[in-house]
Amino acid sequence: MKTADYTPLLTELADEHLRRSPRSATIHEHAKHHLIDGGSHGIRLSEPFPPRITEAHGGWVVDEDGHRILDLWQGHMANILGHNPEVVTSALSEAFARGFGTQSGMVDALQAELAELICRLTYAEKLRFTTSGSLSTMYAVLMARSFTGRGTVMKAGGGWHGAQPMLLKGVAYQDDGVGFEGVDSKGLPSELTDRIVVTRYNDSQRLVEDFAAAGDDLACLILEPMLGAGGTIAATTEYLTLARELCTKHGALLILDEMITGFRFHPGGLGALHGVKPDLAIYGKALGGGMPVAAVAGRADVLAEAGRKTGPRVAFSGGTYSAHPASMLAARVFLDHLDHHASEIYPRLGEIGDAMRRGIESAFATSGILARCTGAVDELDCGSSIVTIHFPHEQTTALNTPEAVFDPERCDIELREKILGLALLVEDVHLLLAHGAASTAHTEEDVSFLTEACRSAATRIAHHR
Repeated sequence: MKTADYTPLLTELADEHLRRSPRSATIHEHAKHHLIDGGSHGIRLSEPFPPRITEAHGGWVVDEDGHRILDLWQGHMANILGHNPEVVTSALSEAFARGFGTQSGMVDALQAELAELICRLTYAEKLRFTTSGSLSTMYAVLMARSFTGRGTVMKAGGGWHGAQPMLLKGVAYQDDGVGFEGVDSKGLPSELTDRIVVTRYNDSQRLVEDFAAAGDDLACLILEPMLGAGGTIAATTEYLTLARELCTKHGALLILDEMITGFRFHPGGLGALHGVKPDLAIYGKALGGGMPVAAVAGRADVLAEAGRKTGPRVAFSGGTYSAHPASMLAARVFLDHLDHHASEIYPRLGEIGDAMRRGIESAFATSGILARCTGAVDELDCGSSIVTIHFPHEQTTALNTPEAVFDPERCDIELREKILGLALLVEDVHLLLAHGAASTAHTEEDVSFLTEACRSAATRIAHHR
């Protein structure tokens, strides 16, 4: 299906952004002299230039040009309580004041305390900390391969499991017939990518077939209970339950990547709400309360592949900043707060998330633009704070697979990924690639502000369709 030519609108928005934010533009141009593309994280470097942030409080940020911006990106959807929650920042301030918190290169009691808390909340037997999701999924796959003695890894198309070589396939959709079968980075040896099997998300029949085809060389299946980069599409209970059953039947390990979903729906993993227990699970983002920490948690016998008693067979020995003292403190304080205030926090997150999704859809509808939001988990009795905005061509289009939301014949991809973010930014709302999440710091007034911003953006977009 032919979509509108948005070139004039994109030019109009870019010019307005430049007029409104000259200081951010100048900083960005200077940054490009010493940083690749002007920064160190590709997604954050929105075109034509990103706002450069000076303050972040609760649901809002302030940029170099003095704009107060409603932020739905919320630290890559990590900030459940909003930016710089006092419960975390006060604990860190007190620790730094007494001489604790920067890197020591030694061990402390906090690691054990935090590990015990996470294991209790997630029903894991043991865990090991690291610093990022990319490292966590890499170590999890290495341990699965070592534990099973097998080499093939299965993942779902549209699933992003970090910038690590064993899973950089099937992330980006290619509409030239390749779909999600392509390799996502140069520099990867074919010997590695050939061992990655890409299955279809929420397609039970395809999952059965792919398990049968992989045979007895399948080490693990790694899945997100809700796809992040793939469109914030929730897995069905049927699909996750089947994944668990097939892994058990075929002797493979089930790894749930809960980087986005962990601790966002309740004080634990989303998989548990589906009644599915993985062999390994990946946690990060919300785990740190705004500080960098990630963990691989699960079965003790699998994690023992990295332990001293086994050799170790897997070199999951940790990096310099693994279990950083300040991160351990922030995570322990944050998770303890979530655990003790769950009855207040999670219903609130669900209410604000639902209100945001409704407001967005209704705002675009006023200009005759069909917008649909994913992020809800319809079959579970839990609210969701996650939202991604899509523009399907037809009301009847089912947005339950990444193939649907990335197919230009079914959705207006250019509007979602090139126009929407900039159209909202000039209205002082920030989100990236149409992804966002509510925090407990967001209010009903913020939802109204978002709705009005979407209404203004929709009016402008409608003139160019």
